[in-house]
Amino acid sequence: MLRTSSLRSVLTPTAAARMVLGWVAFLALTLAEPVLGGHLSTFVLFAVLAAIVSVIIVCAFGVVTEAEHLARRLGDPYGTLVLTLSIVLIEVILISAVMLGPGDHATVARDSVMAATMIVLTLVVGAALLIGGLRHSDLRVNPTGISAYLSMLVVLVAVAFAFPAVIGTDGAYTRGQEVPILVLTVVLYGFFLHRQTGAQSADFQEVTGTEPGDPTDGGEQSGIGAVLREHRAEIVARIMVLLVTVAPIVLLSHDMATFLDDGLDRLGAPLALSGVLIALIVFLPEGITTVRAAWTGETQRVSNLAHGALVSCVGLTLPVVLAIGLLTDQTVILAESPANLLLLGVSLLLSLTTFSARRVTAIHGAAHLFVFVLYGISVFS
Repeated sequence: MLRTSSLRSVLTPTAAARMVLGWVAFLALTLAEPVLGGHLSTFVLFAVLAAIVSVIIVCAFGVVTEAEHLARRLGDPYGTLVLTLSIVLIEVILISAVMLGPGDHATVARDSVMAATMIVLTLVVGAALLIGGLRHSDLRVNPTGISAYLSMLVVLVAVAFAFPAVIGTDGAYTRGQEVPILVLTVVLYGFFLHRQTGAQSADFQEVTGTEPGDPTDGGEQSGIGAVLREHRAEIVARIMVLLVTVAPIVLLSHDMATFLDDGLDRLGAPLALSGVLIALIVFLPEGITTVRAAWTGETQRVSNLAHGALVSCVGLTLPVVLAIGLLTDQTVILAESPANLLLLGVSLLLSLTTFSARRVTAIHGAAHLFVFVLYGISVFS
């Protein structure tokens, strides 16, 4: 009886309606592909885009709801890890599907991850810190956890975007370089997850009155095994609802790429903007959850969501695309342009200076948002 009651509290009419809406919209878009594949009037084209975005936003709020329930039940970093991995894994699957499909997609992984990196490091973090800083005067992070995230990002971003230009050929790693890079990335990311969810889990919890990283810091969240045993049915149900709700968000954003490219072409906007907009939509649930965490003053959760998602995005995408390149004999171009490398360097340096402060403020958020505007200018230049 308790299990049935728990499942009913998770699978509410609103949650069910969001799941049905997302999958019905995806099915309708798939069935209408022969009709929509022809030349559409500008009005119809943008009407279809508006409908897709509306469905995505509705589903995104459902994902946010489940993620927040899981975060409260499991505690950090476990709760936020569920959301970040669910979104990133689906994104990695979509990139893989594009690479395995027909046509030449040598830069799809680079363009997708670059857009995600700039959006997370500047737009999502900037908006969260600006809103949180305006509402709270004392926003503090766990310095050891932040340092771990940024250490991973410095290495992974350099390996993904900078080193191919220096030691590779025509912006891609050679076959002899791809294997050790792939293996080392998997090992590093696996070790990071092992420590984050194990011995160093306290480093990713909110700062309290005790010293960060102290075993008593966040002690009420330390018994993850007991929580899983006591609330297993609810946790499994919420994870399933989250995954079923988030999947159509990514699938719809992927399917609408053709319409978006067509619309941007008619408006005379650069096609590079398409990748940015799709990345914005894919990470919409993550972004909403991050800003809401800042609104409630949970600064470490902001980092867990934003930086954790980015570490997973680069740490999972890089080895997967390199493996696909090796198996299918495709060239995977990863090296970024000098302008984008400069933006990445500024974003990482800004992140280091922001989160090394004793407390983070709205000024830090404004600086991050300014860099995102610079990135937007570079897309249109």
